[in-house]
Amino acid sequence: MDLEIEKMTLDDLNSIQNILFTEFDNFWTFSAFKQELNSENSHFIVAKNNNEIVGFAGLKVIVDEADIMNIVVKKTFRHNGIGSILLENLISYAMDNNLKTITLEVNEHNLSAIRLYDKFNFDHIGIRKKYYNGESDAIIMSKILGKKL
Repeated sequence: MDLEIEKMTLDDLNSIQNILFTEFDNFWTFSAFKQELNSENSHFIVAKNNNEIVGFAGLKVIVDEADIMNIVVKKTFRHNGIGSILLENLISYAMDNNLKTITLEVNEHNLSAIRLYDKFNFDHIGIRKKYYNGESDAIIMSKILGKKL
């Protein structure tokens, strides 16, 4: 795999607009995603394999903290380490910008994502009951960041 990580652009988003729900996951509407991508407090990256977008991730900066909004890998490219690479890049971005913590919510049933965050030493700090569609709980996870050496 010839993976490249780049800052996500509006052109990137437009190029995957028609496959967001089928090839990635049903998580946000296109307009909500576009609004976040254009926010000066948001940072989105894409993973490209031979110029094909195979994953993306984003975080929102709130004062001195980061909130991971999503890490999504195209269904046919999952279990190839792309999620780990995207998460490493988000952590590096947060550290480079002197942010103190990274926090996220993950669906209690998304065991692959939970294992990914556990691998990167995120702590389980709480639960949001029935957060997803009024049915599934969200596990709140957080990582305290050290100084970049």
